[in-house]
Amino acid sequence: MSNVTEFILLGLTQNPQLQKILFTVLLLAYLITLAAPKMIFDLISEKNTISFSGCMTQLFTEHFFAAAEIILLMAMAYDRYVAICKPLHYMTIMNRQVCGFLVGAAGILGFIHGGIQILFMAQLPFCGPNVMDHFMCDLIPLLELACTDTHSLGPLIAANSGSLCLITFSMLVASYVIILCSLRSHSSEGRRKALSTCASHVTVVILFFVPCSYLYLRPVASFPADKAVTVFCTLVTPMLNTLIYTFRNEEVKKVLKKLWDQMMKVDEK
Repeated sequence: MSNVTEFILLGLTQNPQLQKILFTVLLLAYLITLAAPKMIFDLISEKNTISFSGCMTQLFTEHFFAAAEIILLMAMAYDRYVAICKPLHYMTIMNRQVCGFLVGAAGILGFIHGGIQILFMAQLPFCGPNVMDHFMCDLIPLLELACTDTHSLGPLIAANSGSLCLITFSMLVASYVIILCSLRSHSSEGRRKALSTCASHVTVVILFFVPCSYLYLRPVASFPADKAVTVFCTLVTPMLNTLIYTFRNEEVKKVLKKLWDQMMKVDEK
């Protein structure tokens, strides 16, 4: 027998101000998570459909942000090269105008790349089959539903999306080879700091380009692992990127430590 009918949870903190801050942060995190992938709703929905215009929008958005991320990854590699190889000229080279140009270039290339994907699809007739063995709209699943021979488009997709992944990845590898070669003249402490600076970026590059190369540097055909790789690209990689960059940022770590200390002091009272 028990007289207890409910339990009182003290929560994360008893500090009213911290409660408001945490409420705002966590609410935004939940809303962003729920608003992003349609796949989550499809898992519990009886009828999983997407309109033609919605499918094209999803295709454009996916490739827009992917191409923009490629440019940003290259910009980050250049930033690390300047910081390690030319530290005295860093503020001059990586000034506000250069950073603005790189961000603008990322947006422009993303728009061009996403637009090319739509042009690929706009010339194809979809007259019958509409069941896509996937959880999102992408090039290969859509090509398999087209009412025409799409084998000739395979090399174009490889030249557009596949070559973009391969060429950029090769350039990033070459940039880090140059950085590693330049570290021979640094002290052991300098090499350690430089490698620590590059570690997070190298990890993100690998997480991004390995799945990208698998999906687009190949013949136009579906493979059993496609869904798992796409889930990794669209959900796991963004989550890992956030964690990697967050816990490698000294300012973020200081803020988290300060917040944790405040929570501990309040709980002790």
